[in-house]
Amino acid sequence: MAQEHDWQYDLDEYIRQGEPDRSEKSAVWQTAIGLQDVDGLRTSEYLLETAKEHIEGKIDIATAQKRIYSYYEQRDDRMTVEQDTKEADIVASRIAELLAEKTFQFSPAELQSVHRRLFAGVFKTAGQFRTYNISKKEWVLNGKSVFYAAFDSIRDTLDYDFGQEKASSYSELDAVQAIKHIAKFISGIWQIHPFCEGNTRTTAVFMIKYLQTIGFNVSNQVFAENSWYFRNALVRANFNDLQNNIHSTTVFLEQFMENLLTGGQHDLKNRYMHVDYSDAAQSATQSAKADVSKRQNCTLEELAILQAIAQNPAITQRELAATTGTSERTIKRRTVDLQEKGLLRRRNGKRNGLWEILVEI
Repeated sequence: MAQEHDWQYDLDEYIRQGEPDRSEKSAVWQTAIGLQDVDGLRTSEYLLETAKEHIEGKIDIATAQKRIYSYYEQRDDRMTVEQDTKEADIVASRIAELLAEKTFQFSPAELQSVHRRLFAGVFKTAGQFRTYNISKKEWVLNGKSVFYAAFDSIRDTLDYDFGQEKASSYSELDAVQAIKHIAKFISGIWQIHPFCEGNTRTTAVFMIKYLQTIGFNVSNQVFAENSWYFRNALVRANFNDLQNNIHSTTVFLEQFMENLLTGGQHDLKNRYMHVDYSDAAQSATQSAKADVSKRQNCTLEELAILQAIAQNPAITQRELAATTGTSERTIKRRTVDLQEKGLLRRRNGKRNGLWEILVEI
C-alpha cells in the first residue's frame, strides 16, 4: 500500500468518526487531492483547510471554490512553482464538486464536459479536442511514448468506442470478466488522449462517475493513494515494443480496479510496471487477493448489492433498489442468487431481520 500523506491522515479522521455525510465528503476530497499526483502536482495547506470546513458543513462547495479563487487572486507575487499549486487546488475543488453530483450521461459530450468543468480558466483549450498530434516521454517506458490517436480521428474514434461500450451488457459477467472489459474500455479512451492536457484526471473522474452508474461505491482511498499507479497502468495498457518483447497489457489496470471495486489487496507498486523490471507481469499477477475466489463468482450488480448491505445490514429491498439504481424485482432475484451462492444470508426473519454477508467485501 502506498505511503499515507499528511493530508490523508487528516481526512481519514472524518471517516473514522463514522458520520455518513462527513465520511462521504472526506472520501471525495481524498480522491480530488490524490488525483493531482498524476501530473506531479501538490495541493496547498490552504486547500486542505478549506476542504475540512466543507466536510464539517461550515461552508458549501461553491463557497469553498470561491475561497480558492480569491486566495490566488490576492497573491500577485506568486512564483512559477505556485502556479502548479494553484492548478492543483482549483482542479481538486472542481473534482470534489463533480464527484459529489448525482448526474451523469455516458457520451463523448460528457467526457468533454468533464474536461471543461475541471480546467476552465486553467487551460485555454478546456473542453476542446486537440488539433495536433502529441507524444509524451514516460518514466515507466524509459522515456519512450505511447502512440496516441491522430488528432483528426479523435471524434470518430470516441464515437466508435462509446458505441461499442453502450452495446455491451455487464448483467451476466462475473467480476473478473467485467473488470477486464471496463479496463479495456477505459484504457482505450485514455489512449485516444482527446485533450491537450489533463487527460488522466478527466479519464479518472469520468470512470468513477461511470462506475457509480453501474451501482458501485468506488473506493476513493485507492485513487487517493495510487493515482500515479493508475496513470502508469494506463501507459502500460497501450504500449508495445515487440522488438524488445514488450507487449501491451491491462493486467496492472485490472489489479488497480480489483482493489478499487472489489476490495482486492494487490500490491500496487509502480516499479512492477517499469519496462526494465524483471518478470513484471508475473510479479503483479502473484500479488495477494482478499477472498477473491468467492467474489469471482459475483456479477458487478451483485457486488454493488453486497457493498450496500455491508454499509447497512438492515437495508430494505426497496432501499437497495434505490441505492443500486435497479428495480425491486431485480433486487429480489439477486439476493436469492447471492444466498444460493453462499455469499449472503438473512438472520431473524424478513420483517425485523438483518442481512449477513458471508464473504469479505
